[in-house]
Amino acid sequence: MTLKTIITSAVVASVTLTTIHAEDLKGRGASFPGPVYKAWTSDYYKATKNQVNYTPTGSGDGIKSIKKRMVDFSGSDKPLKPEALKKDKLFMFPSVVGSIVLSYNLEGIKDGELKLSREAIAGIFSGKITKWNDQAIAKQNAGLKLPNEDITVAVRADKSGTTFNFTYFLNKIDETIKVSKKPKWLASKVVAGKSNSGVSANIKQIKNSIGYIEYSYKMKLNLPAAQVENKEGKYINPTLKSFQDAAKYATWTPDNDFYAVIGDPAGATSYPIVAATFILLPEEKMETNKAVTKFIDWAYTNGDAAATELGYVPLPKETKEQIRNYWDAKKIK
Repeated sequence: MTLKTIITSAVVASVTLTTIHAEDLKGRGASFPGPVYKAWTSDYYKATKNQVNYTPTGSGDGIKSIKKRMVDFSGSDKPLKPEALKKDKLFMFPSVVGSIVLSYNLEGIKDGELKLSREAIAGIFSGKITKWNDQAIAKQNAGLKLPNEDITVAVRADKSGTTFNFTYFLNKIDETIKVSKKPKWLASKVVAGKSNSGVSANIKQIKNSIGYIEYSYKMKLNLPAAQVENKEGKYINPTLKSFQDAAKYATWTPDNDFYAVIGDPAGATSYPIVAATFILLPEEKMETNKAVTKFIDWAYTNGDAAATELGYVPLPKETKEQIRNYWDAKKIK
């Protein structure tokens, strides 16, 4: 074999290797969409042999990672305002809608039996209500045997988009509770866990606890969740139908990179704690961005069934088309 042949073979091998790995993408961030992203990336690989790796580290880490260009894309449940996107040279668009449930560990009280008013929820997480048999909880649950025990509040240890959206809901009830990715909780007994899986594990292990988690984690671990009073005064169980009813009230526009917080929507049948989750991309990585949008476009076309099965609400067709047009305008499709 001549030197020329060896060099030519090496170049061909290099090009082939580059082609194989051209769409091996790395993302990290929000744990809220972790289960659906896991399903989408797995199905995408089976369909295309293109590998997408997503690590659910929390929205705070996702935003930090994309700002530092440590990953190809990131996930965040906290939408960034247009001025923040402009400052850090980022694009943003939603991927799916999910919900936050209030899961509990109370002996003898089954899934959906506990009713929590807006007053009771704000009281528990602000520390004003410390016992399970407090009148604010008991008056809506006359048929239940609520223990005379301290409430352990399970929260996130990390900066979290789930926390951002949950405190957004709490702030609608009690303005003294500030909207934050990592607030200072004032409840007397607090246990913190990293990511939705960490909070879920704490609820499952600790008696007389309550915490906020994404719906699919509740389903995966078979945890009970409360009926929650919506802004119309109706007590709503977390179900796919009630999430879909809530998601109808989301308003999107590509003019502000789809910035929207959709928690506590109107509607008598709407579940009140819903949230969109977003993809963040760096403006300058055009070719990598095209690989990411190719994956998301595949998920928009083929991933609705997997999302629905896990308890998420797929974006409406109209929104998906708006996003595809946004990609075209930004030249990332």
